[in-house]
Amino acid sequence: MKRKLKKYTTFDNVVIFPGTVERLIKKAHEYVESYQYHLANNSFEEALKYSEGDEFTLSVYAYSLYETKSFEKAKEICERLLSIGPTMYLEIMELYLTVCMQLKQYKQVEQIISSLLEEGAIPKAQIEKFQRLKDLNANIAGNKEKQDDISTDGQNEIDSDAFSIDNFMSLLPSEQLNKVHELTTTNIRPIVSYLKSIIEHEKTHPFIKSIILILLVEQEVNIELNISKFNLKRVVNPSTLELPTKLPQFINVSKMIGDKLQKEPSTLEMVEYLIAKHAIVTYPFEWLEYEDEDVALAYIDFVRTMFGSVQEMDYDLVEFLQMLEKLTELQEV
Repeated sequence: MKRKLKKYTTFDNVVIFPGTVERLIKKAHEYVESYQYHLANNSFEEALKYSEGDEFTLSVYAYSLYETKSFEKAKEICERLLSIGPTMYLEIMELYLTVCMQLKQYKQVEQIISSLLEEGAIPKAQIEKFQRLKDLNANIAGNKEKQDDISTDGQNEIDSDAFSIDNFMSLLPSEQLNKVHELTTTNIRPIVSYLKSIIEHEKTHPFIKSIILILLVEQEVNIELNISKFNLKRVVNPSTLELPTKLPQFINVSKMIGDKLQKEPSTLEMVEYLIAKHAIVTYPFEWLEYEDEDVALAYIDFVRTMFGSVQEMDYDLVEFLQMLEKLTELQEV
């Protein structure tokens, strides 16, 4: 009786095992659902190296890219979607036009909307929405000095009271995260003092501190912040700070893990998922006093035990990783 061989494909001499792409896409959707758009983008990008991607996957990827202000890439994915004639054509076109506005491509937006209206390509129920988008585009184009204060959905007002320290701290961490998420496409400079108070508050959840800090870094806000977490303190300036995945220890640990797990793609995928999550919650401290190689080995051992393998581990470091995992889920430890 012949033994059935497990099928696999290759891409640029890299072996792609069955289910790898599906797992990456599933993980990406999970990241999106928890507002971890940077991690979602990483998973989508990896999956789409080996697959064309269906309409739904590309649509979610485009929205996730938009949320992280990766406008050039979001435009590229939207164009890819529009070229295949998606069932959600108008929704994708609306996102595409919004991205073009963010890229200050106002003439292109004007031309596209005008053509769609002239050709009768927009249903009557949607005409008013696209006309409003056209008007907004014209207003922004005519008032370039106010661009940073106008969000693409026409709302340039932030409910600053919601971010006062008393009101914000009265919310559950999950509610706080939702509030911060509302700021991702908005100029946050009018409420920087509020965000500073939240970050510097001793009772603010570490993960919330990190998400706000990332938001300030992305918008290159020039302000000094006193960050305190894990019994460590540091003064940072978001305008000069790198994002978590660009910090030295993350880069070193990622490389070590990639080198050690070249022949274990499933373990590698899970380890990369964990370090990306944990790098956010520890930000900007990375893995505290732990050495790069110790961190890399601890994650590998930790994941192997999850797969049922018995390992000799640095239990102190593994307990630390378990604590980080709880924090990424907004638990208290």
